[in-house]
Amino acid sequence: MEYTKKSLPNSLYKNGALLLGVGVIILILTFALDFRHAMFDYLWIYMFIVSIAIGSLALTTLEYVVGASWSTPFRRVIEITASLTPFLIILAIPLFFGMKELYSWTNSAIVNADHVLKGKEPYLNFQFFTIRTAACLVIWLVFYYFITKNSEKQDETGDPKLTKRNIRISVPFMPLFVITITVIAIDWMMSLEPHWYSTIYGLYYFSGTVLAALAVNTFILIKLKEGDYLIKGISNDSFYSMGTLMFAFIIFWAYIGFSQYLLIWYADIPEETYWMLQRWDGTWKYVSIALIFIHFVIPFLILVSRGSKTNLSLLKVMSIWMLFAHALNLYWLIMPTFFKGNAGFGWSELSFPLIITGLVMIVLKMRADKKNLVAIGDPKLQDGLDFHL
Repeated sequence: MEYTKKSLPNSLYKNGALLLGVGVIILILTFALDFRHAMFDYLWIYMFIVSIAIGSLALTTLEYVVGASWSTPFRRVIEITASLTPFLIILAIPLFFGMKELYSWTNSAIVNADHVLKGKEPYLNFQFFTIRTAACLVIWLVFYYFITKNSEKQDETGDPKLTKRNIRISVPFMPLFVITITVIAIDWMMSLEPHWYSTIYGLYYFSGTVLAALAVNTFILIKLKEGDYLIKGISNDSFYSMGTLMFAFIIFWAYIGFSQYLLIWYADIPEETYWMLQRWDGTWKYVSIALIFIHFVIPFLILVSRGSKTNLSLLKVMSIWMLFAHALNLYWLIMPTFFKGNAGFGWSELSFPLIITGLVMIVLKMRADKKNLVAIGDPKLQDGLDFHL
């Protein structure tokens, strides 16, 4: 196995800092001009970062649980993307200062005058909300710390027992991942419309989360391979499973989304249908239609063939496409609460791609300088390099 650690270019940090800085300035201006609008934009940004951070952590643990070897040459980069996890704690703080702008159930006068909200008060209250969020963040941080610590230590020792240790850690994380990501989705997004509910909402966000994590890591891995930063021997075939997983979760997202819509449409209960009708009001109907084609129809047709999953140039394009699709999906979930009647896209929304891209570039550079980009001590690494279709 031939691996020589190379430092990523300093331009990655400089350009990332520039993008992040411009994005933060735009967001600050939005806060100064329209605080409520800025809070919705910030929630949109935060939920996207949660997707790629915790989705990447889930992909890391999934490899350990199922004993996969094809992904071993990729795992360290996915761990680096999961390094966004500690930032989630800091980034969550501003949301608590703007909860009254986001959630009607934080207003005691509204709650006392509404028997539905009064009935949900034992769950939807600031104290319990804070406890649930803190618990989810701590669980994510603890599992991230121990899994990455063992993985990095294995580079030095080559001890196969560390793989077994991470398997034991990863097994309980998988159900906890599903539970915590559901709690966060319900608390931070579904409760924007506290009268509405969906028992499949958490699974809907989960499907988009894993898809976004696959997309961002596929793009980064291909760029690193093109720059010769990864280990020798990784062929285009190695990316086949990444493309296949993306394709699978594109279908899974569509299945869950359609199931949610079908049940609401069939039951035709007013307290359920109004949420869908909001997204069919005014120009929101065009966003809803566009989401079907952008998130499912077009990527499905492009990635359905076997050759498309080993075409790295095409996979790069589709990775960016699916990240845009996930951003649009989150916008569709969050923003109708703010933009009543018609969808709104303005200069303030430019903060989203700038902040996300800049933050990922900075974290990638900072973490890559401190560790190998390949898990060179993992006993499954050679099996992963020997993978061929």
